[in-house]
Amino acid sequence: MEKIRMATPLVEIDGDEMTRVLWQMIKDELIAPYVDLNTEYYDLGLKNRDNTDDQVTVDAANAIKRLGVGVKCATITPNAARIKEYDLKTSYPSPNATLRAILDGTVFRAPILVKGIEPCVKNWKKPITIARHAYGDIYKNVEMRVPGKGVAKLVFEGIDGTVEEKTIMEFEGPGIVQGIHNLDSSIEKYARACFVYALANKQDLWFASKDTISKTYDGRFRDIFQKIYEEDFKEKFAEAGISYFYTLIDDAVARIMKCEGGILWACKNYDGDVFSDMLSSAFGSLAMMTSVLVSPDGCFEYEAAHGTVQKHYYKHLKGETTSTNSVATIFAWTGALAKRGELDSNEELTCFAKKLEKATINTIESGKMTGDLARITNLENVETLDSLGFIQAIRKTLDAMM
Repeated sequence: MEKIRMATPLVEIDGDEMTRVLWQMIKDELIAPYVDLNTEYYDLGLKNRDNTDDQVTVDAANAIKRLGVGVKCATITPNAARIKEYDLKTSYPSPNATLRAILDGTVFRAPILVKGIEPCVKNWKKPITIARHAYGDIYKNVEMRVPGKGVAKLVFEGIDGTVEEKTIMEFEGPGIVQGIHNLDSSIEKYARACFVYALANKQDLWFASKDTISKTYDGRFRDIFQKIYEEDFKEKFAEAGISYFYTLIDDAVARIMKCEGGILWACKNYDGDVFSDMLSSAFGSLAMMTSVLVSPDGCFEYEAAHGTVQKHYYKHLKGETTSTNSVATIFAWTGALAKRGELDSNEELTCFAKKLEKATINTIESGKMTGDLARITNLENVETLDSLGFIQAIRKTLDAMM
């Protein structure tokens, strides 16, 4: 068959460790045989980030702003052990945080449901989508080690010369201190994105924070959400038969365990990071969740919601067989290809992406899967495949569909 052509490139962002290995397998087995792949490539592998002083991450973000669609492999955010392991010049920030700060978007994450993989929470009948604010908080923090006795203060110097300050802590000995921030403009864009998404999908919207403790910081999120809802979305929600409500984050966690799903749960940045992992694991596997960053100006960045699968990578380096789940990474590619096709009015490309998703799900439901799913499925006589074998099984299913 003639390969599907792409008029406009999408931004391809390579990553680290086992997901980088899967990335190439997916391209070789599931995309290149069918699509004349057109990408603008950026290598965010940790060594290349170090070689470019992390400029490559900024360049990748600006490329997404220019081309409109990107697809990203999982990457390493280095801690002290990684700095030593990779002999890095410095401790680089989370590449995802850098991308999100430049694109200033909202991350939407939802589980990939397949028959035979039942949620751990028995009353979850429908997918639960997480909306994660993608700017600020601890991902843009400033922190320091306090060496000894002294006073830490929060100081704001206005452009008009006014100064406002508050004492954070009078230290009697060594400790730590951290400063975080957010922007009204970013919170407003986030809130609007959540309301629009909920309305488009006819899902109830929850927003949760901790304004009883963080009366100013979290309270600002609460007030902005409420204002935008009252002014622009209250009547639209009523017409659609859906609801919005605000609650405390701990109350939301308790409620989520008892609901049947089918909602959009909006979280601040760190909460969204934690609870999206909880949901993906409870629905089956960390490798069974889609993730897309949507910017206010209509740019899209698709990625897997999990990490680089470090343990499997070390086994791979030793020549040992791994059974690594590649579904979320496959769906990152299909999401980007489908969106590229949609924006370019390339129906053939969009159709291919949807077929690849269907082939992936059909392969699992036929009893062929990776080890993480084989351990929790209620299907009988399943076949546990290694990393490449699973991708090749999907290709056989896809060939039959094509």
